Amino acid sequence: MTSAEKRTVRSFVRRTGRMTRSQRRALDALWPTYGLEFSTEPLDFTAVFGRDSRRVLEIGFGNGDSLVEQAARHRELDFIGVEVHWPGIGHCLIQAERAALDNLRVISHDAIDVLQQQIGEATLDRVNLYFPDPWPKKRHHKRRILQPGFLGLLASRLAPGGSLHIATDWAPYAEHIDGILDSSPAFELAERRAHGGDQPLDRPTTKFERRGLGKGHQIVDWRLVRI
Repeated sequence: MTSAEKRTVRSFVRRTGRMTRSQRRALDALWPTYGLEFSTEPLDFTAVFGRDSRRVLEIGFGNGDSLVEQAARHRELDFIGVEVHWPGIGHCLIQAERAALDNLRVISHDAIDVLQQQIGEATLDRVNLYFPDPWPKKRHHKRRILQPGFLGLLASRLAPGGSLHIATDWAPYAEHIDGILDSSPAFELAERRAHGGDQPLDRPTTKFERRGLGKGHQIVDWRLVRI
């Protein structure tokens, strides 16, 4: 059993937040189309999407703008987004309907549970983890989602040759991530890019990225390949 499987500390705090009327309507009307309930049974991607295509998982998609943009740009791929913030999910569903997407589904649950129980081994082609909570206070570092055990869990769900894309704007977290990646035997670093928001690696700019840039933060992107 990996440390991720034994881990009980959550990497997030589920904040309900204030939903707009349109977000509430979207959750009521569009969840049956785009939503997937958490299950302890492995997901049948072919049944969900009606085809057998390459699969992308995005963990913590925020308001969903970048996820929807990627799904609209790459309709040949199937996307699953995992998020626990209901207002962000509602916003994502609105944008997904406007873009007439049929290659996007969302799950509202802890990503570690989803990976452990709902995603089968070697069934993903790409995982995106953009701007996860850095938990900057030292006493909260144990809540950071990027830990050695979690990286091992991701590796087990990615098919050989699959890719992992990570981005952060928090310099101490970037150092933490570098250390974890250096010690991982399952991934090979394809590219690491530090930039001022003008050179992201094959992804749209996110809301959290714009916020970090507004504070003068440098962005770091990593792209890794599953060995």
